[in-house]
Amino acid sequence: MTVIRHPRPAPVRHRHWPLCRRCPGLALDLGSARTRAFVAGRGMVLDVPTVTFPGSGAVHPVQRGTIVDTPGTARMLERLLGHRLPRIGRPLVVVTSPVLGGPAYRAAARTAVEVLRPRAVLTVPGARAVALAAGADHVRPLLVADIGAHLTEVVLLADGAVTDARRTALGTADLSDDTPGELITDAVIGMVTEMLRQDRTSLTRTALRRGVLLAGGGALRPDITGGLPGGLNCAVQPVPSPHTAAVRGAAGLLTAAHRHPSADGVL
Repeated sequence: MTVIRHPRPAPVRHRHWPLCRRCPGLALDLGSARTRAFVAGRGMVLDVPTVTFPGSGAVHPVQRGTIVDTPGTARMLERLLGHRLPRIGRPLVVVTSPVLGGPAYRAAARTAVEVLRPRAVLTVPGARAVALAAGADHVRPLLVADIGAHLTEVVLLADGAVTDARRTALGTADLSDDTPGELITDAVIGMVTEMLRQDRTSLTRTALRRGVLLAGGGALRPDITGGLPGGLNCAVQPVPSPHTAAVRGAAGLLTAAHRHPSADGVL
């Protein structure tokens, strides 16, 4: 009897986007004020207000770092992105999340993204995405201050992981002639001071010697950032294009996940 042995099929080799049509990818930053999206092979395709229209008026489904209307968020994503993704293949999606948003935010984000029929959804802390976009050294401790429109976070990273974080429901949209930028400056200084006081290690102090990485639209506001070096007694450095840093960092993770050998099993 002759036994014919058929060779095992070679594993899928992922091609660079946009040539890899079998596995589209999407990086998503759901901010309280703006939603930004990066589609693999096409770049940034979306930077629009985070708003949905269930009836006669506009509704904001994400408020101060919390998804308050998951179905509304899903409707918004379908309206904004449903026609922008390839019809063939299910997308790999990377979503940024507020560091202190917790499991509730991540669960709501995953539920909302299901409207796009993803093959997998990965979440990444916004501060880690910012550090990736800046090309920062992830091994040494790093402080990231993300000053958004409705939320400000200060996060301590060590070895790429979040080790401490603080947040305040205050952002650039809250500022006016009667509410100066120094209010956010003082809030950032206060959060870092509290982290220093409660840190039983030397991580926060070591990170301060490197300086603070600034992201979010507030990083472009001299009335906010001008008082930080003196108040923190360290250098502060805005990342390039700080308002889009989180989604660009998520896009970097998207590319890394696409090229990883384990991605073959989820096509």
